[in-house]
Amino acid sequence: MKKFTGLAVACVALVGVAFAADEVKSGLGIGESVPAFNVRDITGPSKGKTLCYRCQYGAQPVVAIFARDVNAPVGELVKKIDEVVAKNGDKKMAAFVVFMSDDVDKIEPKIETLAKSAKIEKTPLTLIESPNGPPKYNVAKDADVTVMMWVESEVKVNHAFAKGKLDKGAIDSLVAETQKILN
Repeated sequence: MKKFTGLAVACVALVGVAFAADEVKSGLGIGESVPAFNVRDITGPSKGKTLCYRCQYGAQPVVAIFARDVNAPVGELVKKIDEVVAKNGDKKMAAFVVFMSDDVDKIEPKIETLAKSAKIEKTPLTLIESPNGPPKYNVAKDADVTVMMWVESEVKVNHAFAKGKLDKGAIDSLVAETQKILN
């Protein structure tokens, strides 16, 4: 048992080191309360409507991904998180993606293409018409992707990545960290 515990601690420490090397500071801090904000649903169950998914999901375990562009690493992250959400329906896990842009005509078709090509089924892809993200969320300008996870409306996980820093290792680590909001 001691060997297993030591190995688990070492793995968690390595995940922390891997993230620390590639992260920028962005978003709400661990322990902070998650404020409400509106987005326009592009691919989810409320497609075409403006709504607050943070409000709709309430106290559920939630993964929120804030991204500045639609690209392959973001697509891979969304696909893997969508799979985790599908596997954890009994725990009422939810996720949504917020693309931040002031050029909606350019990004909206890319969002729709991503949803179809990656077969995203459980995770709404949304848009906020601001390159700065929602007010009060402190999304940093140098953060290309910010991932926050919360439960009971309290942030438990926050990682942000500069352009080009969201790689396979980071994606796998983020998927593993979903356990922090499911237990």
